[in-house]
Amino acid sequence: MPPEAIPVNSLSRHIEPLKDALAAAATEVVGSGYFVLGPNVRSFESAFASYCGVDHCISVGNGTDALELSLRALGVTAQDQVAVVANAAMYGTSAVLACGAEPVFIDIAEGSATMDPALLEAALVAGGIKVVIVTHLYGQLADVEAISALCKAHGVGLLEDCAQAHGARNANGLAGSFGDIASFSFYPTKNLGALGDGGAVVTHRADLAERVRMLRQYGWTQKYTNGLAGGRNSRLDEMQASMLLLMLPHLDQWNERRREVAQRYSSGITNPKIRVNQSSGASYVAHLYVVRSEVRTALQQHLASLGIQTDIHYPTPDHRQPCHGGRYADLELPVTERDCTEVITLPCFPELTDVEVDRVIEACNSF
Repeated sequence: MPPEAIPVNSLSRHIEPLKDALAAAATEVVGSGYFVLGPNVRSFESAFASYCGVDHCISVGNGTDALELSLRALGVTAQDQVAVVANAAMYGTSAVLACGAEPVFIDIAEGSATMDPALLEAALVAGGIKVVIVTHLYGQLADVEAISALCKAHGVGLLEDCAQAHGARNANGLAGSFGDIASFSFYPTKNLGALGDGGAVVTHRADLAERVRMLRQYGWTQKYTNGLAGGRNSRLDEMQASMLLLMLPHLDQWNERRREVAQRYSSGITNPKIRVNQSSGASYVAHLYVVRSEVRTALQQHLASLGIQTDIHYPTPDHRQPCHGGRYADLELPVTERDCTEVITLPCFPELTDVEVDRVIEACNSF
């Protein structure tokens, strides 16, 4: 009888220990009579701002809205240029396009999966860029302080995309605390995930916080007065806020277990056909454990035959997506393009057992 499959992620395992507490929280919300922008939302916004080490948190409907409303708060409008990486599944790019702005694709640094500061600097020197989106991909902080310094030197806004990096930190702060503004997703598979969609914007700046608060509620400057263009209905509901408030105290512990799994992979996988992830330490929260292989399809088939599920994050770079109609056909991003042909995601989540981790390692080494 074949061994039980090892999933890339398991939300049922993740939620099981908290199921009764989450059910009780849901029952409390149902009985409260507050369902939108109520006490749970206010409490979660305060708690998450404090956790991130910033002054303001404005919860919204999802992570994509968090990106777009952050751009709009920074004043991005039609024809503005926004620097963004092309290896992060179009999330940042989609937000740029939603504002009517133009993405300027910056290649990633070799071996990092995050924006190359030297290439960003060249783009900033060339001029025209209004905002930079720096994406902390796979749970790894980008070289955010170098990028922040470049943005300040050129008078350009900095938006951190922290959708995969809840709790990632260095000696000077946590993801979300380095830029002018930052976006988070609470999609269920994230390091801090709701039981549905949700997102948040965090910032040190009161002016940006106030703009996002207006933008998430139709652009109202006062009730029924739409004074700010680009607004919509994008609010985290009381139910999801109550769930997130309950789960937030567990985040650092979950991240630590993710790191343990990742470290065991990095030290245990010795197959020369597989390049392991070099990320480690507090700046990496192992949202995904991504390795690289020049024979990815064969590796994926081998692992599947042994009951190990994998995924590819992400197979098609943004500038090659069909929605552009070939507009960027002449643009070459060599590191991004190569990465997209080689990346493969192994199972990595807090509830993964040591026995399962060993099975994944053995399967990789037997390839």
